[in-house]
Amino acid sequence: MLAAKRRNELSCRSLTVAAVGDIMLGTDFPENHLPDDDGIGFLRHVTPTLKAADIAVGNLEGVLQDGGEPVKKCNNPDACYLFRSPTRYAGYLASAGFDIMSLANNHARDFGEPGRSSSMTALDRVGILHSGRVGDVAKWIHDGLNVAFIAFAPFKNSYSMLDIDAAAAEVRRLATEHDIVLASFHGGAEGADADRVPFTTERYYGEDRGDVVMFSRALVDAGADFVIGHGPHVPRAIEVYRERLIAYSLGNFANYYGISVAGKKGWAPILKARIDGTGRFLSGNIVSAIQLRPDGPSIDPRQRAAQRIRELTALDFPNGDVVFDDAGGFTFRGRAQNFCAAD
Repeated sequence: MLAAKRRNELSCRSLTVAAVGDIMLGTDFPENHLPDDDGIGFLRHVTPTLKAADIAVGNLEGVLQDGGEPVKKCNNPDACYLFRSPTRYAGYLASAGFDIMSLANNHARDFGEPGRSSSMTALDRVGILHSGRVGDVAKWIHDGLNVAFIAFAPFKNSYSMLDIDAAAAEVRRLATEHDIVLASFHGGAEGADADRVPFTTERYYGEDRGDVVMFSRALVDAGADFVIGHGPHVPRAIEVYRERLIAYSLGNFANYYGISVAGKKGWAPILKARIDGTGRFLSGNIVSAIQLRPDGPSIDPRQRAAQRIRELTALDFPNGDVVFDDAGGFTFRGRAQNFCAAD
């Protein structure tokens, strides 16, 4: 009886999550490639959208560190990039409205674990939570809801998305202690031709980048309520699976230098999802931004990111239940109409 009452209470609550893809506001290594205004206004066009959400989540590529030499060694120099942003840039992320950053990606350790530690400390100073290194899980209370965020990647010293059973066990443990579990992954192949979900293991320069569908669905089966993907540098399809939302890639979001934003690699969706207190997806909206250098991400009147995600969702999940409108909004056909019942 108490469990049913608690579930009903949670179903009467909701929160909105704004999720974006890869962020790298500029690097000062090996040369100074920072914005002319030092990045202060780089996120100004998208700040109102991010701040309007209860929780804003992004993926931080590179490290926040003042000085220091890289530790990362690359097997293929042609696919080797190193990113280091000043620690003061954490303040710009906070001012834009970000609450959480994933530090699980192939650039989080460009300057070794000390570099990731520096990123964690810089984010801590401005009140941004984070996850990425094993043992680092974001946990907080929002409007009476116990919420957790855990980030996965197929890279060293991060929560691994390649061991699906272990990843599911981590999520299952969090789900027993929290009302809402948010999860992200940095996986899949990369590049302009990587926008389709292949439903198999993906590789990039010979490196195992995981089976993103098998992984994401396993996390939902284990108790995750919203799974956020990034890594391919282009938007991918979305799916509602067991009443939970999965975004298979949110592409690039805010990249000043070093990461290509040509064509669809510059389409920068802001995916806003409203979920109830039990984690069930209620409704969503894709705010389309675009990166046109040297300016930061700006709202795209042509809504290219939303249109492409709509097209890809129809292609990759033709039997799915996601329903889009012409303004970037979406819901799903299987949603019950009255989750919230009177006491």
